[in-house]
Amino acid sequence: LVNVTTDLKIDNPQVDINLDRNRAGDLGINMTQVSLILNASLSAPEYNYFNINGRSYEVIPELYRKYRDIPSALNNIHLKTKTGEMVPLASIANLSSEVIPEQRNHFQELRSATIRANLAPGVSLGTALDYLSNLAGQTLPIAYGIDYSHQSRQYIQTEGTMGALFIFAIIFIYLILAAQFESFRDPLVVMLSVPLAFTGALLGLYLCHGTLNIYTNIGLITLVGLITKNGILIVEFANQQQERGVAFLDAILEGSAERLRPILMTTAAMVLGAVPLALATGAGAASREQMGFVIVFGMSIGTCFTIFILPVAYYLMANKLEAKSDEES
Repeated sequence: LVNVTTDLKIDNPQVDINLDRNRAGDLGINMTQVSLILNASLSAPEYNYFNINGRSYEVIPELYRKYRDIPSALNNIHLKTKTGEMVPLASIANLSSEVIPEQRNHFQELRSATIRANLAPGVSLGTALDYLSNLAGQTLPIAYGIDYSHQSRQYIQTEGTMGALFIFAIIFIYLILAAQFESFRDPLVVMLSVPLAFTGALLGLYLCHGTLNIYTNIGLITLVGLITKNGILIVEFANQQQERGVAFLDAILEGSAERLRPILMTTAAMVLGAVPLALATGAGAASREQMGFVIVFGMSIGTCFTIFILPVAYYLMANKLEAKSDEES
């Protein structure tokens, strides 16, 4: 972490007046008397007004500054006992000094100290938060806890849900493809393009010094839907060719050749559309360029792998369909 700052500034000296209530009770001095005399001496209260030559002036009793600046001078303040005698404040109280924060901020309705920092070059947000969490567990007393705000809070809240989102996205697309192809094998062939695209996306993040964060996770989920389009084009065309009576191997070869142009055109359109994200500048550019890297590298490298590997997977995994008769067609 770099540029670490905190809003907890322990730089305000304070004098505590510790009262002996039993001693004050024996002398007949109540807490109201103590409060009033301290308020009049130190707080500069407005007691009254008086007029001189048409002007109104406030009556503000207080000690001279030379006494207010010396804590021990408080011992010279006198209080009246029940017998009418005047006794110094020192007879029922003692003074202690300490340094406290000038202000105590709150977060989530609890007193808190906020630590702000920037990530060091090459360090991901998850690594930094894990380090802080371990450091807090080793350093803070048991009664203390930690919480997060801004991007750290978003990361913590989404960290446990992104894995479930990936699983649901893959299952959802698989079920839709199974309904479309009326088969459970063909969707597996199509979904094989997903790990290939993820490999390209992660390689791109590594080369561009990116990290896995909420924005790249959104890009990866988007990539699941984009890359499966390539597999659908090849598998659907190969199935149609088999139904027309074309041999199994010839159907694969024709599907790969005939659908190469549409795959390259749609992939190029998606990649070029994501290039402005990857080259973004200005406020918020860090989040946009991370998503752009995922889509650009994931679609480019994933497509290169798909057009070679997916036909082989189709040959090994897909069903051999029988040609439809003229009456059925």
